[in-house]
Amino acid sequence: MSDNVRPLRRPPIRQSTLVRSDREHTFEVFVRDIGVWWPTRSHSLGQERVATVTIERQLGGQVYETWADGSRAEWGEVIVWDPPERFGMTWTSLPVVTEVELTFTALAPALTRVALEHRGWERLTEEQVAAATSLGGGYEAGWRHILALFTAAAEGGADR
Repeated sequence: MSDNVRPLRRPPIRQSTLVRSDREHTFEVFVRDIGVWWPTRSHSLGQERVATVTIERQLGGQVYETWADGSRAEWGEVIVWDPPERFGMTWTSLPVVTEVELTFTALAPALTRVALEHRGWERLTEEQVAAATSLGGGYEAGWRHILALFTAAAEGGADR
């Protein structure tokens, strides 16, 4: 291998949405109400078995789904807890741990910009990235869908 050949750098997925709501409410809808608006049938480990999703509201807290039979499936751990400004977690649904972080920025009294960054893709092999991104546009499309549902929920139009 030549000295000037560097490993492929996989950039984080970065997306954002504008929510017509104040920052505190917007943050709360994400962390408190995630079990209401998150599309568990298509974006979870248990799919139709999922009863709810929980974010334990503290640094080191767990993020998990609870199934109708009481079983739990872990999504990750809270690594950033700075309400109502920032929330971050490890993402354990991939073959290696990645991280998801959201920032909530007040642009006006009832307008919040929510920016999402899903980072750590460089930890995956080419095969793992291909498998993780092969279905329906992969994580890019998945996060767009998630942010659209979240925006609707925060603005009062929650529909699972």
